[in-house]
Amino acid sequence: VGVGAGQMSRVVSVQIAGEKAGDRARGSVLASDAFFPFADGVEAALARGVTAIAQPGGSVRDAEVIAAVDRAGAAMIFTGARHFRH
Repeated sequence: VGVGAGQMSRVVSVQIAGEKAGDRARGSVLASDAFFPFADGVEAALARGVTAIAQPGGSVRDAEVIAAVDRAGAAMIFTGARHFRH
C-alpha cells in the first residue's frame, strides 16, 4: 500500500509510506528490510494505524522499540535476517 524506500531515516521512510498509503494504512502490516534503531519509526507507523510490524531486529535499542509496540497493543515479529546488503 505504501513504500518509503531509499531513505537514511527509518522514521522518514515510514512517514513517506504512510502518506502514500493514506487511509489504507489503518489495520495494515509494516514490513521493514532493516531494524528500527529508535522507537520513533514504529511510533510513526502505529500512529498511522499499523497493527503489526515485521522487521529483522538487532538494534541495541530493541527493548525500546518492543516497549513502544507493546504500549500500542500492536504485534511485532523479528525475522532475524536483514534483506539488503551494502
